[in-house]
Amino acid sequence: MALELRHLRYLLAVAQHGNFTRAAEDLHISQPTLSQQIKQLERTLGVQLLDRTGRTVRLTDAGEAYVHHARRALRDLAAGERAVHDVQDLSRGHLRLALTPTFTAYLIGPLTADLHARHPGITLTVQEMTQDRIESALLADHVDLGIAFQDPHLPGVTATALFTETLSLVIGAHRPDTGPRPLPVRHLAEHQLALLSGDFATRSHIDAYFAQQHVTPRITVEANSVQALTEIVQRTPLATVLPDAITHDHPDLTPIALDPPLPTRTVALLRRADAYRSAAVRAFTQLTHDLTHHRGYTPAP
Repeated sequence: MALELRHLRYLLAVAQHGNFTRAAEDLHISQPTLSQQIKQLERTLGVQLLDRTGRTVRLTDAGEAYVHHARRALRDLAAGERAVHDVQDLSRGHLRLALTPTFTAYLIGPLTADLHARHPGITLTVQEMTQDRIESALLADHVDLGIAFQDPHLPGVTATALFTETLSLVIGAHRPDTGPRPLPVRHLAEHQLALLSGDFATRSHIDAYFAQQHVTPRITVEANSVQALTEIVQRTPLATVLPDAITHDHPDLTPIALDPPLPTRTVALLRRADAYRSAAVRAFTQLTHDLTHHRGYTPAP
């Protein structure tokens, strides 16, 4: 029997679900058909790939080794298909972008607007995820580009610096003057804060700053949404800490620098080092550099 791509997909589905029934449902085929196809693959290779003796179906040692290469083969074939269909004149194309959540508040809107204005034939898929998930998705070829931070990266991920992000205290424009500018951090004891929840990397960055300055702020609200925080700050006396770039498109928000300032972070465009760079990827990369320069974001060091 000749090996076919469906055999690889079937094996990966069983490995993922650890169960023939759920894998068959996911693949939209019958369980007997799936079981038969896996047995055909095992006969072709002359080795047992799955251990079916327990309550959960597991890969054998041989199966683990084979699945590693099967995933890579399917990933490379998918990349090859995209390369074949890549249109250099950008009359059509597709881009898969992932970014950490705070960038949806001030970066993805202008980027999408510019992309649509320059290249209306390119479709865009946008996903919010943590930086570690972005890097894993890049390596698995689930996304083409990521926007995150210039931190140590997984092997195989390359980063291009875009700009320097500055965090500031952010208040509603309706609030009375808060006092000296920049505001000494010890004065935060006089303010009630609404902050991002602890599952955000930005919150960890903020907490580390407070700890270093020996300040314990009064945190009244925690939210897992940047939009929720901007709404709260615009309508209440509460303040927050967010990238000051968010205030550029929100006239109802006012950034106030703290003294000493919060540590800056370098924003970076991430991609897989050996990935095929489609015309859409190249165009979006150039567009991103142009936009960050045009909007006056502080250049990366």
